[in-house]
Amino acid sequence: MSFKILRGDCRDLLHWEVLREVEFSRSIDLTFLDPPFNQSKKYKSHKDNMPENAYWQWMKEIARRIYDITSFGGAIYFMQREKNAEYVLRCLRETGWEFQNLIIWKKMTSAIPSPIRFGKHYQIIAFATKGKKTRTFNKLRIKPPLKPNYKQERKNGIYLTDVWDDIRELTSGYFAGQEPIRDNEGRRFHKQQSPIKLLTRIILSSTKPGDLVLDPFAGTGTTIVVSEQLGRNSIGMELDPENVNIMHQRMSCMRDADNVSGFMEDYHYTKNLDCIWPKIE
Repeated sequence: MSFKILRGDCRDLLHWEVLREVEFSRSIDLTFLDPPFNQSKKYKSHKDNMPENAYWQWMKEIARRIYDITSFGGAIYFMQREKNAEYVLRCLRETGWEFQNLIIWKKMTSAIPSPIRFGKHYQIIAFATKGKKTRTFNKLRIKPPLKPNYKQERKNGIYLTDVWDDIRELTSGYFAGQEPIRDNEGRRFHKQQSPIKLLTRIILSSTKPGDLVLDPFAGTGTTIVVSEQLGRNSIGMELDPENVNIMHQRMSCMRDADNVSGFMEDYHYTKNLDCIWPKIE
């Protein structure tokens, strides 16, 4: 498979001309859009406390440019804070996207407490398509863990729903394991690194082998790491030069912690699994 890592502002890179320059002369089939959330986090190359109106105008501009270079029926998965669900849906609607699902990612971590409201325990991922009919949608069947009030597992698993409660966020403590990239002192290099298990599910759901996957805020490159292993082409766009260097390192020498093969058993009961999860030599 082929991947490209492009350094720069995604607003400057999201054009047909760029696709031709990087040897991809066709449309994007899937985009994973996981931008900074505008909550004053520290980024080396981005100011994360924009005025709210300016931030959402920025998101609309990006969503519209992605729409323009997306194949008909192609998909976007837009991840955001739960409090911004209204703005995400409006952003997608006003830039031409057709809403399909609002996925609840319950992150298997401790809820963030609040003195005035219920504790926060999830993020949203808005799934939308260019046109009402999806170009590709693979109905994944998963093997959920046996619930305390169940006597036996379902023989053929269950179809995946819009609540994902079996994927752990890469938190800072014990549960982060070996997957987060760390510096020489053991600190996480990128505190918002997406789990490979999350991208495996998204890419399996909405693409076929050989499709083209885009990540405009590629961070440390999880999207292209997973795409490569699942036989998809990919483009990662990133502004921070240190993140770009990490992506190149990650792709040149695949870590054991980035291997997606261990998740294949999760989808054992999916009928067309052999077709959507190819054997890559």
